[in-house]
Amino acid sequence: MAIIFMGTPDFAVPALGALLDEREDVALVVTQPDKVRGRGHALSSPPVKELAVSRGIRVIQPQKIRTPEFLYELAAYNPEFIIVVAYGRILPKNILDLPLRGCINVHASLLPKYRGAAPIQWSLICGEKVTGVTTMNMDEGLDTGDVLMQSSLEIKEDEDAGSLFGRLAVLGAGVLVETIRGIRSGVVKPRPQTGEPSFAPVLKKEDGIIDWRRSAAELAHFVRGMSPWPSAVCRLDGRNIKIIRAVAVGGRGEPGRIEKASGGVLMVGTSDGLLKIGELQPEGKKAMTAASFLAGRRLKEGDEKFS
Repeated sequence: MAIIFMGTPDFAVPALGALLDEREDVALVVTQPDKVRGRGHALSSPPVKELAVSRGIRVIQPQKIRTPEFLYELAAYNPEFIIVVAYGRILPKNILDLPLRGCINVHASLLPKYRGAAPIQWSLICGEKVTGVTTMNMDEGLDTGDVLMQSSLEIKEDEDAGSLFGRLAVLGAGVLVETIRGIRSGVVKPRPQTGEPSFAPVLKKEDGIIDWRRSAAELAHFVRGMSPWPSAVCRLDGRNIKIIRAVAVGGRGEPGRIEKASGGVLMVGTSDGLLKIGELQPEGKKAMTAASFLAGRRLKEGDEKFS
């Protein structure tokens, strides 16, 4: 029987690839419409579309999914499963009820923790040591469906959201394949989510503004969670600066004040401890180490402040 795959960004590509490598009958891929990107305003296809087209899979990109026409198009495939991986839209009940064996979602957290659109970033922002992926039967709630399988991994100390995305995407692809096999064999059974839920709302660009009144440890987690997007941002001399890498160290300082800017070391005060900046990107320039940044300008320790 056919499988319909719904997904859009890079995170969904390993899952689709794994299904195709397992010779699953992926008859249709549904993804978001192409978008205009860059200064040239060229149309850019979603990564999932690019993979599907390269493997000869039919792709549709509906502007609206709550229409009779879209439902009829899906129903014509008589799907065994609808697989949803970071598609980017909430499915209505008539689509959830369509496949014989249900709609399966791959979610990048150990549910019920971090329900929502940005679980990877929020797990880092909140300082988690362990995260993982969950496959679940989708329902009408926000990531509230019954759990099918879960797999965990440890978060590396220097890991940012970009690298964690990649590792979880690969992990999720493997768990998805195991889940489908387990459902067919009867080994995998749905079970209700247990534990206290937490939430991971979508991030906006303005969410990346650094609040130096937080502790150094919190800000180090924040920087990792915000990289590569929307980025942890502050201002110096009226210009934006992205903080790309930073670690918390001991010491005292005034929030936002430059406490050390010599010997290639840049440290900024917080409410508790110092934030040692390893890599940053001044507005209009390429990313650079703190040492390179300091070599190009003179900063007054204990005087100048980030805002």
